[in-house]
Amino acid sequence: MIRAGLVTRWAVAVIAIGSIAAIQSGVSPLAAQQDAQPQSKCKAGPNTLGVSRTVEIDTTGGPRFGRLQYRDHDFLQEGEVVLTFDDGPHPSFTPMILDALDEQCTKATFFVLGQRALSFPAQLREVGRRGHTIGTHTWAHANLGRSSAAQVESQIELGISAAQLALDGPTAPFFRFPYLSDPGAGQRHLQSRDIANISIDVDSHDFRTKSPSRMIANVLRGLQEKKKGIILFHDIQPSTAHGIRQMLVELKSRGYRIVHIKPKQSQSTVAEYDQRLERDRHARPPRVAAVRPSSAPAARPAPQQAEAPAASQQRIRDTRDWRDTIFGRW
Repeated sequence: MIRAGLVTRWAVAVIAIGSIAAIQSGVSPLAAQQDAQPQSKCKAGPNTLGVSRTVEIDTTGGPRFGRLQYRDHDFLQEGEVVLTFDDGPHPSFTPMILDALDEQCTKATFFVLGQRALSFPAQLREVGRRGHTIGTHTWAHANLGRSSAAQVESQIELGISAAQLALDGPTAPFFRFPYLSDPGAGQRHLQSRDIANISIDVDSHDFRTKSPSRMIANVLRGLQEKKKGIILFHDIQPSTAHGIRQMLVELKSRGYRIVHIKPKQSQSTVAEYDQRLERDRHARPPRVAAVRPSSAPAARPAPQQAEAPAASQQRIRDTRDWRDTIFGRW
């Protein structure tokens, strides 16, 4: 069922996708973390990006989005983009990105890690206060394609519980798989929990460079090919933190329009994982997840390193995981 409202001064559009509703920007029965009116630095004008329209997503049944992996749904028109940021919050970079978004009067979706949410709750609450959508990205950026079904569930649910605890309110039932590694067990779990699976269309590859200009070029090249899409950034990466202002200017100058996605439903937690998280937090403070993969080829251990410590072997596996899922598999 689809509802269409006034979306821009250019067009009124009705989008016929089973689980999606387009509504007038700023009017929606959303999660509490998005209901508060944010105090913004926004000064709307002809040179600001703004938000072209807001799309409300019905997450019943765990719909999948993002044409890099899925062809189930596509709610974007040519020239429309969705801004998304993974792996935060970051104590310095997330506020820089929020300020840049405010200056352009635009909105984004942040897929946060549970560990980092508990480590930097003030930054996470600021994301919500400024009216952005907050989804989740597991507890500790685990590659779920290499995990058991029990581990998959634990990573997903602990991430949700931690983010809501840090936010002191509900998150959106939006999830993105780390490394875009989406095992069947993970997809089935999202479907059973009515959580939307949000993949991507365009990758900034900001984790592969410290250069803001290169990050920008990656995005523009991807958009030139795809004409629209869900864009992946990371708010823990310096290339994005220092380049996002110019990135938004470039999007505006090329005529791209921002779509803000929001959920029709709010996200619930599972009591078992809330309790587990509380026990673990009292036992030890949260450890910040390290998610800074190297862009260099994964090292192969020499024969004499066959008995390397388990931690070293795990780092090698993690690097291969990243390359297999981001560089090679997709």
